Amino acid sequence: MKKSLLSLLVFISIYKVDFAQSKDLSIIKQRIVTELLQNKPSDKQVETILSKMNEDGSFKDINYSDLSRTASFPHGRHTNDLAYIAKAYKNNASVYYKSQKVKDAIISGLKYWIKYDYVGENWHDNQITTPTNLMNVMLAIGDELPKDLVEKAQPMIGRANMNASGARPSGDRIVIAGILAKNLLFNGNDKMFDSIINIIQAEMKFSTGERGIQQDFSFHHRPDRVNNTDSYGYGKFANAYGEWSWYVAGTKYKFSTEKINLLVDYYLDGIYKQMVYGVYEDVGVRNRDVTNKRNGVERKGTLEIERLLISTDYRKKELEEIIKLRKGQATPSLSFAKFFWQTEHFVFQRPNFYTSVRMFSTRNQNMEQPYNGPGKTTHHRADGTNYLLLKGDEYHNIWAAYDWQKISGTTIMQKANLPGPNEIQKEGLTSFVGAVTDGLYGAVAFDFKSPHDLLEAKKSWFFFDEEYVCLGAGIKPKKSLPVVTTINQSLLKTEVSVLQDGIKSILPNGNREANNVKWVYQDKVGYIFPEPTRITISNQTETGRWSDITDQKNISKELVKTDIFKLYFNHGDKINETDIHGKRKMDRSPSYQYIVVPNVTEQQLSATSANNHNIIILSNTDEIQGVKQTKLGIVQLAFYKAGEVEINKGQTVKMDSQGMAMLKMDGNKVKELTVADPSRELSKIIITLPSIYKTKAAGITCYPDEKNNKTMIIIDLPQGVYLGKSVSYKL
Repeated sequence: MKKSLLSLLVFISIYKVDFAQSKDLSIIKQRIVTELLQNKPSDKQVETILSKMNEDGSFKDINYSDLSRTASFPHGRHTNDLAYIAKAYKNNASVYYKSQKVKDAIISGLKYWIKYDYVGENWHDNQITTPTNLMNVMLAIGDELPKDLVEKAQPMIGRANMNASGARPSGDRIVIAGILAKNLLFNGNDKMFDSIINIIQAEMKFSTGERGIQQDFSFHHRPDRVNNTDSYGYGKFANAYGEWSWYVAGTKYKFSTEKINLLVDYYLDGIYKQMVYGVYEDVGVRNRDVTNKRNGVERKGTLEIERLLISTDYRKKELEEIIKLRKGQATPSLSFAKFFWQTEHFVFQRPNFYTSVRMFSTRNQNMEQPYNGPGKTTHHRADGTNYLLLKGDEYHNIWAAYDWQKISGTTIMQKANLPGPNEIQKEGLTSFVGAVTDGLYGAVAFDFKSPHDLLEAKKSWFFFDEEYVCLGAGIKPKKSLPVVTTINQSLLKTEVSVLQDGIKSILPNGNREANNVKWVYQDKVGYIFPEPTRITISNQTETGRWSDITDQKNISKELVKTDIFKLYFNHGDKINETDIHGKRKMDRSPSYQYIVVPNVTEQQLSATSANNHNIIILSNTDEIQGVKQTKLGIVQLAFYKAGEVEINKGQTVKMDSQGMAMLKMDGNKVKELTVADPSRELSKIIITLPSIYKTKAAGITCYPDEKNNKTMIIIDLPQGVYLGKSVSYKL
């Protein structure tokens, strides 16, 4: 009797577990299907798709014979269109709801696909594109399709599996696991579903030095350590993870709070900080896809954030603020500076502008390879690229007519032609690449050596509330070709005005080199030259073709005309010229200095240019570059080697090694000190400041010299995965 009762209790317990599990799986599947079908397909689009279908189930507008990488797998439209009309078939608001014509078309199209089983040269076509589309067909209408068709489609859907080449740790792993999980739900394979969900959940982690999230909240998709935060790290990794966190929320499969909160941190401290106001994309972080034409400048959606808020209240106010910004219900209010030290990328935002600096080093390669065709002109897009955005549309679709050897912020040797696409991705040649920042202000230093041109330059940027300063020194090309430093190349949206020889004028359209220019103004941005200078200004229509900047097929060859503004220094082609004795004719290498003032009126620019917008250039040599913002009382310094620089009359700052420093001043006293080592070679920085300081805290030691009224300070630097990160102390 006792045995029978015990057996009954065990049976009931197992039944309850199985029933609860079955209920959870039903909830998850229902969420997936509901989301798939929630948006009503366009009846007109369904009609167009049906009109293009041939009797054999193929489509008239698809070239099925070309499976090459550069063809971009047009076959994907076949399975995508089948999924689209399947959604209409199941949507009771569609005129095609339960339409036999649509059902027959789906069956015909599926038969055709199964018959030929198109496999593209790009693994993505076969492991993600086709399985995703076929899975959507099955989730929408699979229960009404002939069983033999459903079974024959399984091997094609099954190419999305955890042994597939694309399922390596990266932005694609979660996507492939997600397709597999959906297929397991469709087929009722409960046991394996549990293990796949665990795989997805486990992907949310720091993977510094490998593929995945880095300790600074940037994202690396490949071992090349190129910045992929806003591409694979966003649309695939983060959004796919967030999608599944929502599907399983409130069930036994729910993700841990720790994992969800890390995802929130990654969105807020990584992805959204590499976006303009957290709303628009920053063109500076785009890789090979920058050469793809976009339909328009659109605000990012809010679904990813709404899903998060179902599972957590962590940093809720910050997430809700992004929702408001993306819905146009709020204006930007956030100010920050952040250096992604694992990725060599710096971002800076104020409520009315956003800018970034993209670099590379011996630790990171410069740019994605132009996989599958796009991006064949992107050789120099990490050479200190500095894009400035006020509204997010300043560079929209400029690329067909763009001069790819005059990229905003860069110093480039002007060649007759760019090298071939296989010469784009290069290892960095220098280690002194980095920034110093306290999270609100910051400076960037780039000991630049071009692997393409063997050009050398010391380049730096100094960021403040209303302006930023750009310095360059020690410009040394290896060849006698023209060298150009581009201040900006953007869409020409307004008249261009200049102050030249003390006289303000509006320039007619054209291209000219102008002497003795104090400032230039275009599209609410002012460019001040601390000393009147010679500068090239171009405001004219440029031409090009989208087909010229990609090796993808089926790209328009139509001539594009775009009004473009270009502002740049032409350093000339005689930098290396020598006299008959072999002595260089130039007594020193070229340099440059300019101040960018965003979101300013022409009147404001004119009024503040006389005092250079409160900016003093302390040094601009190949050993030290430094700037002081007198209104804020902030000094920012880049030491490429040990040295000292005067910051006030009779007051110098000395550093005993390479490094960077930022001093927040109160009169002649430093109230806060921030330091960093861009080279990642030091464990400590030794800096000597004017005046006496006796700060006592972990990681900092002060040695005051009362006699000489100065203090030597030794600061411990972050180590391990934090090498290159700044450290701040109040003095």
